[in-house]
Amino acid sequence: MPTRILPAGSDPDAVRSLTTLLSQLPDAEPQPPAADSTHLVDTLARLAAESVDELPEVVVVHERIGPVPALELIREVALRFPAVGVVLVTTDAGPGLFAAAMDSGARGLVALPLSYEELAGRVQAVAQWSTGVRRHLGHGADVLGGASGTVVTVSGAKGGTGATLTAIQLALAAQASGRATALVDLDLQTGDIASYLDIQFRRSVVDLATITDISPRVLADAVFRHDTGLALLLAPGEGERGEEVTDRAARQIVSALRSRYEIVVIDCGSQLGGAGAAAVEMADTALLVTTPDVVAVRAAKRTVRMWDRLQIRKAEETTVVVNRHTRNTEIQPALVQRITGTALARTAVPANFKELQAVVDAGRVHELDAKSTVKQALWALAGELGLVKTGGEGAHRGAGRGAPGFRRRKE
Repeated sequence: MPTRILPAGSDPDAVRSLTTLLSQLPDAEPQPPAADSTHLVDTLARLAAESVDELPEVVVVHERIGPVPALELIREVALRFPAVGVVLVTTDAGPGLFAAAMDSGARGLVALPLSYEELAGRVQAVAQWSTGVRRHLGHGADVLGGASGTVVTVSGAKGGTGATLTAIQLALAAQASGRATALVDLDLQTGDIASYLDIQFRRSVVDLATITDISPRVLADAVFRHDTGLALLLAPGEGERGEEVTDRAARQIVSALRSRYEIVVIDCGSQLGGAGAAAVEMADTALLVTTPDVVAVRAAKRTVRMWDRLQIRKAEETTVVVNRHTRNTEIQPALVQRITGTALARTAVPANFKELQAVVDAGRVHELDAKSTVKQALWALAGELGLVKTGGEGAHRGAGRGAPGFRRRKE
């Protein structure tokens, strides 16, 4: 059986040279290369969703890859697809990088300039390891794809657009339908999830920032279990400590949550930092909440363009949610979509703060009346995005299944 090898790198010339050499290996079947980290993870997730047997035995990652650094990318691949062997191609083959690569989950390292013998030997050894792992697990092969929950980020075009309320209600809808759900506050300096739910807490996301291997027990110690069943990972009470959560730490935290919960909803706030950017880049669905006014829509457009420039998210892979919508406003959802160039959620959230004021002031937004038009719209949005189980008791009656194009990693 031929060995399927997926090369990945951002330098076209380097990847072309690598692919040419891989094609000369005996029984090798090189796959179309992945141009960046996002493309690689998306490709593996798509193949795993079809069947674990569709996954390549070997992934060869060139050191020149982005936007996620090579070692962080290897860590994510190893966590999510543990029976796929990863080989790192690098100019630095010293013991320091070798140890770091092994700690990240790589199965081998090949030095540049490439040597046919070294590459062939390493790829063959990794392919045998991958085949052995799959054979050993046998019918338990579902484990090979890794537990892979759905990650949804909710960002505000600017402050005050309703991103936090949206994130909370989406998470509540998913949890009420029977899905194990985590709600994360990555608005690290000004996060308000704890205030909206009127809870006191000791641990926060900062407690996971320096941990390189987040085990289920460590994760469980950091989360707060809410009365609704939600697992909450909260922003620090001291906003200045938010700087301790780097983009690398955020990637590890999101990966750990994805492997533990079916649904992970992340409130990223309206200010872009390294942690929030990492979460948006990793998300299956990235929501951007705006209100139908000129200032907010302009802010949404700026955010979308910034995400695109920084290679965090393409406009067409971002979904705009219009909050506080009224029929008589001049700016309607279709216009927002044209201005931003994004996808558009079919569900618009109506303007009705009177329904919200009492529960917001009391810090009990989880007790919002089921008859509330705002709650009905947000739970319908959860259904539209595919976050609730079909027929689940928490799903809004009119909620539909997720629309094509909303989800990045899962079809």
